Amino acid sequence: MSSFPLVLSAPSGGGKTTVTKLLMQRRSDLGYSVSCTTRAPRATERDGVDYHFVTDDQFMAHRERGEFAEWAVVHGKFYGTLKAEVAKVLAGGKNVIMDIDVQGAAQFAQAWPAAVLIFMLPPSVEVLLARLEERKTEDGATLLTRLRSAHAELQVVTRYHYVLVNDDLETTVSRVSSIIDAEGVKRERISALDSQLAGLIGKLDSEISRHTKS
Repeated sequence: MSSFPLVLSAPSGGGKTTVTKLLMQRRSDLGYSVSCTTRAPRATERDGVDYHFVTDDQFMAHRERGEFAEWAVVHGKFYGTLKAEVAKVLAGGKNVIMDIDVQGAAQFAQAWPAAVLIFMLPPSVEVLLARLEERKTEDGATLLTRLRSAHAELQVVTRYHYVLVNDDLETTVSRVSSIIDAEGVKRERISALDSQLAGLIGKLDSEISRHTKS
């Protein structure tokens, strides 16, 4: 079976990063494409693991060389997915899982039409606000920016192949995992399907002929 990219999107506080990390821990067939960003790392984040933390000049250099499969400005900071990072994971026989905002997901789908796009909805605005406030990293201006972004993101959910309500973390992880399993056995992802079918049909022809003569 051929490997494919999987994109998870959600408003800030929607849980896409948490779901991505849990799937990475539980599935050996997934690899993570580390994105670039110009925002500062959070306390628990490591350069080269969570993101490639780069300067504005470094980011622009990547962009000018056409090295991004997608890039976007999110809350005033640049984010981008390097084509080389995606290709490296796919070449290793693993599906690539990424958490990308809606701007980036649209670009990425053009670069990789085989990508599977999943949007995770919050169960309510109240839950979304609570999740953002739990971070203790949102001042009033930042919170307002994120809420406005969420408002815009929810209006393009119909671009996605799958939409889930992330009301329970374990259930959401299980649902995304089921999507990966189902997508992996789609007809177009099965390598050398034509030759496999030809072999089976040829043997059936022989058996039919043999039984017809007997």
